[in-house]
Amino acid sequence: MSSTRNPFRNVPPAAGAKPANAYTRFIPREELGEVASWRPGSFGAGLGMPEAPAAAAAAAPEPTAAEWHARVQAARQAGYQDGYRDGLVALENFKQQFAAQATAQVGTLLDAFDRQLAAMDERLAETLARTAVQLAREVVRNELVTHPSLVARVAADALGAVMLSAKHITVLAHPQDLPLIAAGAEETLAARGARLVADAAVERGGVRIESDVGRVDAGIARRWQQASEVLAAEVNWAPPAAAANAGPSVATSAATSVGTIKASGPSEPTDTPATKPESAP
Repeated sequence: MSSTRNPFRNVPPAAGAKPANAYTRFIPREELGEVASWRPGSFGAGLGMPEAPAAAAAAAPEPTAAEWHARVQAARQAGYQDGYRDGLVALENFKQQFAAQATAQVGTLLDAFDRQLAAMDERLAETLARTAVQLAREVVRNELVTHPSLVARVAADALGAVMLSAKHITVLAHPQDLPLIAAGAEETLAARGARLVADAAVERGGVRIESDVGRVDAGIARRWQQASEVLAAEVNWAPPAAAANAGPSVATSAATSVGTIKASGPSEPTDTPATKPESAP
């Protein structure tokens, strides 16, 4: 770099001295002004540090009792408002959860109630049907006692169930029913060429037909079983022990359905109980 470079205009040369180069000129102390000598660790010291105002030296005044009371009241009111708001939110959530739980419980209770009602209706229907059948059984028993001659119609219906080609027809009936059948079904017996035989094993009110083509069970118990099956109420004809001695039963028109014909071989001997002698025509 040339030493003939023009000096800085803002730095005048010393009196009687040659103009010096900007990099070699000695600056007197008087021209430096407020300048401090450099020392290690002095870089950046005090830079950007604003001067503390004189008023900052004085300590802030202590709040008075009234100010403290006002602050406490304000904090208490703010806490109350926050707690009240949180309480309302929690209450709303609880109401929703309680409503959902109550709805589920009520729904479950109603379902169980409906199932119990359905089961009760079913049991009530069964009980009503059984009661009706039992009542009908008692009516039939009373009717048989009042009109014992209806056994003749039972015998005629049983004979009608046997095919026209049947031979060697035998009508088995209770000994006490023989006169009634002989008087009421005489023409039918004669047309079929059937024999009327007394058999104590046959219950009063019923008959049993035997022939070479099959057997017809027209007993009162069998016909009552068929009638009760139609009503979907299986009530046995046999009376309970308390009513077993109420009196003899005779056939009725309400139970004239004929039993199922059981196929058997021609002229095959049957295993019927011992019969009494054939009644006189």
